[in-house]
Amino acid sequence: MDLLKITQTRYATKAYDPSKKIPAAQFERLLEVLRFAPSSINIQPWHFFIADHDAAKQRIAKALIGTYAYNAPKVLDSSHTILFCTKADINELHLENLLNRDDLSGRFKDESAKEGQKNTRAGYIHYYRNEKGDIQRWAENQTFIALGQMLLAAGIEGVDATPIGGFDEEIITEELKLAEQGLIPSVLLTLGYRSENDFNAKLPKSRLPAEDIFTKL
Repeated sequence: MDLLKITQTRYATKAYDPSKKIPAAQFERLLEVLRFAPSSINIQPWHFFIADHDAAKQRIAKALIGTYAYNAPKVLDSSHTILFCTKADINELHLENLLNRDDLSGRFKDESAKEGQKNTRAGYIHYYRNEKGDIQRWAENQTFIALGQMLLAAGIEGVDATPIGGFDEEIITEELKLAEQGLIPSVLLTLGYRSENDFNAKLPKSRLPAEDIFTKL
């Protein structure tokens, strides 16, 4: 596997072949990659809605109207679409769930270590909620780390992908009752295989030169 070559050749797919589906075992492997995505203090402030059949994709496409209508075919023709959501706040129930999972995973040598992890997470949450005043932004940053991991994983697996930020947040929030679940919609990710009519597949990659973005100290 040539990781550099993959990053140089993967791109945001603009048109999918609706007749091609990601094999079930391969998609489950991608979901495991997503589940193991890194996050600050392992906070995992996310929830993912998976649309893998036409009716589910139609629900997502309800939010792709007006200004965002050009994104609807990507969702409808994809093999799978994932809505990445972020917790609007980090509550005690989530923190307790994380701590219990850490314990079950064998991460604590004793109760003191467990208490230390609990206090560390609580300290970060207090800082971002009360001192920085932007806990939602911090949490959403973690969700975009997960998106980046999935984009790379898809490229490695030979699956085409498109991150989509253009959708009506109010419509998708109402359609999936996200507010009642304490979630905000962050980004869509379509997965599948490019159409022969995908113009972007034939265009050269464009990135700023190294001297514009790297400063060696």
